[in-house]
Amino acid sequence: MNVAHSCLRMEKTHSDTTKYLTLFQPENKLENKVLEDTDFLKGLEWGVPRFGHPEGEVYKHICEVLDNVERLETTTQERRILRLTALVHDTFKFMENKTFPRDWSKHHGVYARRFMEKYTDDQILLDLLELHDEAYYSWRFIHLYNRLEEGQLRLGKLLERIGDHRQIYYLFFKCDTQTGDKNQAPLKWFEKVVPGIKVVPSLW
Repeated sequence: MNVAHSCLRMEKTHSDTTKYLTLFQPENKLENKVLEDTDFLKGLEWGVPRFGHPEGEVYKHICEVLDNVERLETTTQERRILRLTALVHDTFKFMENKTFPRDWSKHHGVYARRFMEKYTDDQILLDLLELHDEAYYSWRFIHLYNRLEEGQLRLGKLLERIGDHRQIYYLFFKCDTQTGDKNQAPLKWFEKVVPGIKVVPSLW
């Protein structure tokens, strides 16, 4: 779905030196610290248009996710976690190793978690960063690879890790999935099979 996202509309009116502060409009000290970190800034320009991410660069995807967070009715705490997750979750894709067999310790979510551990010990936020793609991978094992047992095991481990925080995990999964031209089947599957979540309306 082609949408002129709000933070991308602002991009053209500011110089590069203030672009990211202007785009992301930090709301607290921690967001400001992240946006000043050179390790974080390295990954924002990475990416080319591809399936799932026709927008290309990571910072453009972040804008889409942040716009989705704006569309949700959230508590102050939920908003803080969702925004920080949006900012950092894909920023370390440029470091990711995708050789086969896959080394999951080198997934971009793991790098994102390690980065944020410099700034916070909030386990909900850190787990969300590390595990944000696990719902998709669980769906893929079951529905694309026909490896039902492996996919269900992966989903079970995810739900065990996030514990009582599956609602905020779901909210981020929705904000992340309803962007670009991503396949919506994993999100619909998650909404159907995972107990204990309150399904929210489409963000599109």
